[in-house]
This record gives sequence, structure tokens and C-alpha cells, in this order.
Amino acid sequence: MAPKNMNKMAETLRQKIALGKFLPMPSCFDGLSAKMIEQEGFDLSFMSGFAASASRIGAPDLGLMSYGEVLDQARNVAEASTIPVIVDGDTGYGNAMNVYRTVSGFARVGCAGVLIEDQLSPKRCGHTPGKDVVGREEAFDRIQAAVDASREDTDIVIMGRTDANHTHGLSEAIYRGQRYHELGAEIIFIEAPKSIDEMRTLCREVPGCKLANIVEGGLTPDLPMGALEEIGYQMAVYPLTLLAASMQAMKLALEHIKTDTRQNAGLMDFSELRHRIGFDDYYETSSRYETSYRK
Repeated sequence: MAPKNMNKMAETLRQKIALGKFLPMPSCFDGLSAKMIEQEGFDLSFMSGFAASASRIGAPDLGLMSYGEVLDQARNVAEASTIPVIVDGDTGYGNAMNVYRTVSGFARVGCAGVLIEDQLSPKRCGHTPGKDVVGREEAFDRIQAAVDASREDTDIVIMGRTDANHTHGLSEAIYRGQRYHELGAEIIFIEAPKSIDEMRTLCREVPGCKLANIVEGGLTPDLPMGALEEIGYQMAVYPLTLLAASMQAMKLALEHIKTDTRQNAGLMDFSELRHRIGFDDYYETSSRYETSYRK
């Protein structure tokens, strides 16, 4: 059955996966970071829950952001970019019916894909302590509801994530990944393999498109893209790289303001800043209308 509402971005994402090329995904956290990822020529982006929580509410990724807040952030990201964006849908914010609504909502605002995971609520960043997962049947119900929403309401690519390796071991994580694929998840994300051997095993045992989550300083080996592709991954997401870079840049800039040495702060030129934000495009478009604001 075809979904009631088609989603051009979901189909674009599927086409890119079907080409079989390795796909790196820098993670955005707001409209500007999404726009800059596209400006640098990347084919895909991922809205990181960790980074979005830090950016929007200045709080850790521990289930504090509500569905409405994440949906609003995803809408801003999707509107600022013309490349496919996958959004972190966490646990789906409730039971299977909540998952269905969550997935439909992200699809309707233009996200190409959505991640649904099997952690207990409140969820935690996959590379921080204290996380646990729900039982198999509840995990499978979440993925089934997500797939149903994509098929019955508005089309979107489903990414199934399991954190079972942390508490139940790699075999359980592999089993869940296999079942996610059977249920219709198009991208499989087994979080936090702790060695190259674990990475090879899960890529060998789990079918479909596999994603590696590369967190600088995290639990998973931080391998080059070529090595990840050789192991069997087709995607790699970099959830904290831009957040860490921007926070470090802001920290240094603030130190230079404090010491009145802004000329040494490595700031982006004002003309480039305006161009990247979109001032030039705005003025070019507004020139068609006599009553538009002028420079």
C-alpha cells in the first residue's frame, strides 16, 4: 500500500543508498549548521539529538527535550536545507502509537529519515553511562509502528537503532538488528561496538545498509571512512563534530573578547558570513519586487 502522502526527500535518500557509495553524514543541530553542511557539498545530514538538545535548550541529551521541541527543530533544519536530513526520533516518545505519530510528524515536515531506538525512557546518549533497553517485543513494536507510519501515512526512511550491545551483548544486538531489517527498517544502527572485531561481526551478520556512529572520544573505534567501508558500513554519522568545533570556536572567541584581542580570534569575514546565511540570495530575489526592502 502506497502512503497517503509522498515525500521527495525520502525517495532521494533511498536513491543515494541504492547507489552503494559510502555516505558520510555530518550532524547539524539547527538551520544554520544544516545550511553549512549543504554548502560544503555533503549529500546527507543528520540532526543529532545530543547536539540539538545542547543547542536548543542548553541541556544534556537525557530525554529532556519534548517531541514538540524536537519536531520544531527538525522543521527548521528541513526548511533550511535542500539535501535529505535524517532526524533523531529517540524512543518515539511513548508507546507504539506515539512512535507512529512521531514518525508521521517528522515525515510531514520534510525529514528524509527518522531514527527510532530501543532504549528505556528517558533515553541517554549512546556513549554515556546508565542506559538500558526495553525488551525485544517492545523494541520490535516500535520499529513495526515506525514502518507502518511510513507506509500508511507519509513516506519516510526508517533507521532502527539498538543499544543492546551495552547491556545484553553483541549477539542480542545483532539479533535485534536482523529483526529490524525483517520488519522493514532500511538503515540498521547498532550502537557502540567497542572493537574492530565487533564492527566486522555485526556488519557480516546483519543485512541491509549499516551505519557507524563516530563520536570523537567515544566507545567505537574512530576509523577513517575507507576503513569503515571496507568493514561493511555504508554510512557514517558524525554527531558531535560540528557541535564540538563550534563550542570550541565560541570559547576561544569569548576569551579574545575578554582580553580585547578580537583581531586574533579567527573570525569569519563579514562578507562571507552574510553570504552563507543568505543575505545575497535574499537581495537578489527581492530585487524583482519594487516594494521589497533594499540594501
